[in-house]
Amino acid sequence: MRFGLFIPQGWRHDLVDIEPDEHWSVMKSLALHADAGQWESIWVYDHFHTVPVPSDEATHEAWSLMSAFGAVTERVRLGQMCTCMGYRNPAYLAKVAATVDHISGGRVEMGIGGGWYEHEWNAYGYGFPEIGDRLRMLDEGVQIMKQAWSEGTATLDGRYYQVDGAIVRPLPVQKAGIPFWIAGGGEKVTLRIAAQYGQYTNFAGSPDEFTAKSEILRGHCERLGTSFDAITRSANYNTVVGRDEAEVAERIAAIEARLTPYIGTERATKAVADLRDGKGLAGTPEQLIEKLQHMQSLGMTYAITYFAEAAYDTSGIELFENEVMPELL
Repeated sequence: MRFGLFIPQGWRHDLVDIEPDEHWSVMKSLALHADAGQWESIWVYDHFHTVPVPSDEATHEAWSLMSAFGAVTERVRLGQMCTCMGYRNPAYLAKVAATVDHISGGRVEMGIGGGWYEHEWNAYGYGFPEIGDRLRMLDEGVQIMKQAWSEGTATLDGRYYQVDGAIVRPLPVQKAGIPFWIAGGGEKVTLRIAAQYGQYTNFAGSPDEFTAKSEILRGHCERLGTSFDAITRSANYNTVVGRDEAEVAERIAAIEARLTPYIGTERATKAVADLRDGKGLAGTPEQLIEKLQHMQSLGMTYAITYFAEAAYDTSGIELFENEVMPELL
């Protein structure tokens, strides 16, 4: 199994109580830690406002971080889960990603999706198109980026995007182009786009839903004549690990307590609910190994983990590195 690590960037109120001028130091330290270890990749979210409610707390911009991480790390791959197609013109985004690919020596992954956070869409002046329009925008945008990275220029007279000879030079370092991660489990459109263009998918991490989405993806691949087996299926996991169940409970309680002053008691309790009810990846090393081995048997071969405590306490990450990852790598 392959492993990715989310770097806290503030979006999930995961840099609160840290002074803003210290944020980059914290993020860089975690990125360098991952780079020196066995993690295959590091990840951020592409959002502008905090969640579950917009607040004045920091949310650092994803592609600026991609460039910075590319400059300070040497090995780990760099991803976003996921870039919102509607936030940037796709030809411009192709240009940005190609530049970051050069800065990083060919380590960029393109996580891309239709977007969902209505508040920030409206606040930034993008409007909030219906879901069908957002997904058709995704389709057109992926076509433009794929063309730009293979030919060095892009032209499309689409319904949503019109580009005419947009030059994207130099081409990415990665000769086959930057890999696409098509994120989301939309059955009719998103998974079809994944089947047609994606090297990776990222959808639900629960066994039943993962299996169901996988079969729908397989059906799209069969209809399009693409290879289902060539697509790596990944999932994201909110993760807490402790040496025993008491330590797991303590870590979850600490996350809840940290969030409560910023988002309120009800929302903080909801934010950790999946860790308490078994839907997240929470438990002892042995329990996490068992859960991940089961998911691996279903075809999930790339786990991307989010540790809400990462900016404050790396002991959970280190325990995961030392006792969980070696059993699955």
